Amino acid sequence: MIRLLIADDHEMVREGLQLMFNSDRDIEVVATAASGEEAVSLVAALQPDVVLMDLHMPGISGMGALQQLQQNRSTARVLVLTGIAGEQEALAAISAGASGYVLKQVPVAQLGMAIRAVAAGQAYLDPAVTGTVISLARQGFKLAGGPWHLSQRELEVLDLIAAGLGNREIAARLFLSEETVRSHVKNTLHKMGKKHRLEAVLAAMEVGLLDRGESRPDGGDFPSSGEGNPPSRGRPRTRRPAHT
Repeated sequence: MIRLLIADDHEMVREGLQLMFNSDRDIEVVATAASGEEAVSLVAALQPDVVLMDLHMPGISGMGALQQLQQNRSTARVLVLTGIAGEQEALAAISAGASGYVLKQVPVAQLGMAIRAVAAGQAYLDPAVTGTVISLARQGFKLAGGPWHLSQRELEVLDLIAAGLGNREIAARLFLSEETVRSHVKNTLHKMGKKHRLEAVLAAMEVGLLDRGESRPDGGDFPSSGEGNPPSRGRPRTRRPAHT
């Protein structure tokens, strides 16, 4: 049996949800709360499995209650139930410790599914916000420079390497000296623990830092050595001996 606590400042919503789950065989509503403060207090007293939490409540908001529960090391899993479909709110709630985020417009069956998923230790996002939350998360991941914490300039250089540009072309494109470009390449390889540019580009693609569609790591112009330029094609030129 999943022990559920409902936190919402609208009495009609609380009562409606409670009546809805009264007929459910595996979900029991143990209490309802009209504010964030009350929700935090009841969680400590009753130890529910799941808290169905509205974000906007008087006093301590749902977000504030989420943060307080995290500080209290509560084991209750929080499923946000809100009328706000904003991606920023969804991402903030997940970052604050929520296990799921659903909109109040969801069908009853979907809400029950979300509660069961969260109670089982899974994460649940309403399909209406999933795409935008993932997009924002990726943006944050890129801004952080991925797992290697590359700078934005290092990312720019790596992206241009992936597009097949050599040091001289990268320098011209970014208005830098070739020596500065070489320095960025060296630092990037060091941070990523790679010996060659190809390895670095492929690793960055693997985690989503670079766009696979625009990159050409296997192209003929791609420089394979750590610091060198692309190998020349065809037979090497030989100098004619000077006449004496």
